[in-house]
Amino acid sequence: MAMGKRRQKQKALFVMTEGLARSPGHPFYRKLNELLAEANFDRWIERRCQQYYEQEETRGQRSIPPGVYFRMLLVGYFEGIDSQRGIAWRCADSLSLRQFLGLGLDEKTPDHSTLTNTRKRLPAEVFSEVFQFVLQIASQKKLLAGKTVGVDSTTLEANAAMKSIVRRDTGEDWNAYVTRLMREDGTIEADEQPTDEDIRRYDKKRKNKRVSNDEWQSKSDPESRITKLKDGRTHLAYKAEHVVDLKSELVVAAEVYSGNQPDTDTIADSLLQAQVNLNEAESDVQIEEAAADKGYHAARTLELCQWMGVRTYVPEPRRAHCSRWTDKPEEHQKAVLANRRRTKRAKSKRLQRLRSERVERSFAHVCDSGGARRSWLRGIENVSKRYLIAVAAHNLGRILRMLFGIGKPKALQGLLALAALVQLLSRLRKDVATRVAQRLRPFAQAKAIVTPLIVASRKPVRSTGC
Repeated sequence: MAMGKRRQKQKALFVMTEGLARSPGHPFYRKLNELLAEANFDRWIERRCQQYYEQEETRGQRSIPPGVYFRMLLVGYFEGIDSQRGIAWRCADSLSLRQFLGLGLDEKTPDHSTLTNTRKRLPAEVFSEVFQFVLQIASQKKLLAGKTVGVDSTTLEANAAMKSIVRRDTGEDWNAYVTRLMREDGTIEADEQPTDEDIRRYDKKRKNKRVSNDEWQSKSDPESRITKLKDGRTHLAYKAEHVVDLKSELVVAAEVYSGNQPDTDTIADSLLQAQVNLNEAESDVQIEEAAADKGYHAARTLELCQWMGVRTYVPEPRRAHCSRWTDKPEEHQKAVLANRRRTKRAKSKRLQRLRSERVERSFAHVCDSGGARRSWLRGIENVSKRYLIAVAAHNLGRILRMLFGIGKPKALQGLLALAALVQLLSRLRKDVATRVAQRLRPFAQAKAIVTPLIVASRKPVRSTGC
């Protein structure tokens, strides 16, 4: 067969519709579309977003349907894409994703700027209601328990560099601040301008260097905070906190806070938002128990959770001295002692194992493989919008996994590969068994001859009576 060569071809002026290449679609996205269609997602979201658009079109063209916009954000999670440019390119490149979005081959996929404009047009309440809509689907499928939850938090890297921080009082950047220190201690003259190398050398040698959020802020993203990330780096970041149903592994609340906000100040708000989400999802489930790590232990926090009707299972950190209750309310002491009694039970250890496994697994899916660890947006509101839909996509994946056995598109490819491997091993097993039987056939024949002789030799010999 001769080798084919790539040549420049004359493009056809007209193309028949029957001749266009069609995609059978991805099985996972087909199932996801069936699930959304069963819940009437498109009709509901169009009615909800109607008030944020012009009622009568006078100029320009119509915007993309809200259902297409939110589906593209779902694609970002399932494909592990963190940027809007990447999502727009992936949807334009894939025929199966075009079918998932409901776009024909003659229609143009939305650009990244369209995604930005749609996000700015829709308020944060719409994104929260989409998240609650997914929980409602789980509630209708009888998949939502919600009585026992696990709480934990992680850091999200902000779209701002440490080089962009400025002083809150004077507005100086880092170089201007170090230059002023050099002039104040007499290292350089008042009118002398040091080089970048001089600034780095002086900054490396000076003592008591601190970068506090009380003194510094980002110029490009003022709402981000200087935080130590999970990998040990110091960076501008936000904090995401998950409230996970420990039975179904569905995330019932995903809140985004400032990076330096302590866990003891946010757990009550997250639990309250989780209960609101369950109520809006038309579920009669009430949160009764919450398990968290020792970073959430504080007397006022435990007392607030007890006032909300939630039993806490929070390990108490080791302290050098005993707690003093003389200057604290009596309710704080009762809440701490009740939590201490609960944590000594075997049930507390079981809940802590479930929390460490299932809450951390949600972070792994959403942040690491889902592309939400690094945010390309700025501001808590924008970051919350994008992150909330990523968690909603994670919940949809959990629902599909419990209903159909597959929770991600790539998992289906792995399952097909595993099935092919099992089939191959079964064939190899038959071949190996046949070859071993052929090799052992002479030994079996010899055994059939020798066995009667051995049995005869073991028979007792009768005495002749000599």
